[in-house]
Amino acid sequence: MAPAADREGYWGPTTSTLDWCEENYAVTWYIAEFWNTVSNLIMIIPPIFGAIQSVRDGLEKRYIASYLALTVVGMGSWCFHMTLKYEMQLLDELPMIYSCCIFVYCMFECFKMKNSVNYHLLFILVLFSLIVTTVYLKVKEPIFHQVMYGVLVFTLVLRSIYIVTWVYPWLRGLGYTSLGIFLMGFLLWNIDNIFCDSLRNFRKKVPPIIGVTTQFHAWWHILTGLGSYLHILFSLYTRTLYLRYRPKVKFLFGIWPVILFEPLRKH
Repeated sequence: MAPAADREGYWGPTTSTLDWCEENYAVTWYIAEFWNTVSNLIMIIPPIFGAIQSVRDGLEKRYIASYLALTVVGMGSWCFHMTLKYEMQLLDELPMIYSCCIFVYCMFECFKMKNSVNYHLLFILVLFSLIVTTVYLKVKEPIFHQVMYGVLVFTLVLRSIYIVTWVYPWLRGLGYTSLGIFLMGFLLWNIDNIFCDSLRNFRKKVPPIIGVTTQFHAWWHILTGLGSYLHILFSLYTRTLYLRYRPKVKFLFGIWPVILFEPLRKH
């Protein structure tokens, strides 16, 4: 975490329970953590296009919700890192729980009839979200939030491993790429927390263009944003395979992955 002594800027004193390793208001007076803020664009823009394409393709609403939930997380994180206000921190952290619950629902409903609804699973996930929200608002302990988020991610990992091991082994590439990118982001998140003082001292000694590459919390956003996006593609690929569509992963401009498929013709 960041040392206590940091400059103030447009948004005034920090009220969040967390202040990350990036130097506050170092780039502009209007944004507390510049790189931690703009790095959220990867979680905001691509999922919007994913949601639009899902609507056009007539996909189930759960996948539209998955894309939009990731966008909400990115927007909340943008507001949090821009202001370092407690209210904005909640706008970042609580949607992380809610979006993961949507991901869990999608993953466990991959092999059901089209447009079916599992009310029991919905109830469990909504109840989990309500309990986590209530407890977190009361205790205000970031570690509690991190553990609850970790439980959801671990559930997704186990379900993904089951699918690529026993159901669709040819999806290992997409599934493990999503997981690997996410875990790389988690590694950098930990390095940023543990070695913050050393990273700050290093940035003081090198040109800014080199120092910015050590903003590992920003890399956490980029890598987990990409990993989460790829997870949605993995979940959607699994679902459309089960529905006997013909999904294919294509790369826009040779860079950004999207999923295209041909639905079954209606008789």
